[in-house]
Amino acid sequence: MASAEPPDVSGFLGIEPRVFLNEPAFAEQPGSGLSPSAVIAPELRTDWNDAEDQLTVSLFARFDGDDENRTHWDIREAYWRHDRGSWSWLVGVNRVFWGVTESRHLVDVVNQTDLVEDIDEEDKLGQPMISVEYWGPETGSIALYVMPGFRERTFPAADARLRGPLPVDVDNAEYESSARDRRVDWALRWSRTLGNWDLGWSGFYGTGREPLLIPRTDTSGNLFLVPRYEVIGQLGADIQYTKDAWLWKLEAIGRRGHGSPFVAVVAGFEFTIYGFGNTSSDLGLLAEYLYDGRDDSAPPTFYDSAWFGGVRWSLNDVQDTTVLAGALVDDSGSIAIVEAARRMGESWKVALEARLFVNVDVQNLYLAGYRKDSYLTLSISKYL
Repeated sequence: MASAEPPDVSGFLGIEPRVFLNEPAFAEQPGSGLSPSAVIAPELRTDWNDAEDQLTVSLFARFDGDDENRTHWDIREAYWRHDRGSWSWLVGVNRVFWGVTESRHLVDVVNQTDLVEDIDEEDKLGQPMISVEYWGPETGSIALYVMPGFRERTFPAADARLRGPLPVDVDNAEYESSARDRRVDWALRWSRTLGNWDLGWSGFYGTGREPLLIPRTDTSGNLFLVPRYEVIGQLGADIQYTKDAWLWKLEAIGRRGHGSPFVAVVAGFEFTIYGFGNTSSDLGLLAEYLYDGRDDSAPPTFYDSAWFGGVRWSLNDVQDTTVLAGALVDDSGSIAIVEAARRMGESWKVALEARLFVNVDVQNLYLAGYRKDSYLTLSISKYL
């Protein structure tokens, strides 16, 4: 047996102050102005047996000055992986990403959303799992996931910004399954590249990561919401076609278990102008349509019929400067987004995020709580 390589320690730590631009929608929330926050995310990786065996540990912790629920820590990854030939086995806590579209990842169903991090649902909690994957040049990748244990979604505190229209009682979640958070979930995915096509098909059966929010009242008659997690079955497809400067993208799911069975789709394109303006930079033009056919008994969503449009500017410079600007728009409100990042020196990174809520209808159950919560976040990170 070959000895283990010295561990590779990486990760980052940083400060991420956030500024809310408006006075809050609810009296108990902090006012406009600075909301301090800091984060540390160390990673350790090592391998042995000629890299057939790997150990990965990735931790995450945040301190937030205004939201007690956002002050939290998580094991994002802590797994052993063994690769041999066409087979790969993994045991531990891991994050798995599926999807190709920009505005929403419908098929990305394995990990729970860490909603206190950001409302874009891009940040995920680590998921305990056992997985086995087979890859062959003719078959593509076939992966089976067994997930013993469920992670509940995080929600902002009742007196915090970005909390939603009613506070959520995260301590008394309800479950459809009698096994509650000990139910074993299953997922299967096949993916393959055929010429210009990248194809993925997936299936999931288990406790849905997206909870229903059930209204309840306390002894004083005050309304609050209780998360209820139901067992769902979901089939998904993610497809990307690449042709010259065009990327054509599709994600689609069919789901049962959240009200009546429904279908949801995200479809669109990205067109890249290389050497934009006779420079070394690239400009990508993005457009996507989002449809979600769920009924009122399913968790509310902003994406029942919406459009996303945006631009992605990559300067292709030494500092890896990038800017993404866009907007999600439907008839009950809009979300404008700007994300910019640039490396400073060899180990520092500065990023700016703006998220603006525009013309939000108070009847929109998904957006109403955010209508006064437009914000800017400045991130200054030191990489190890």
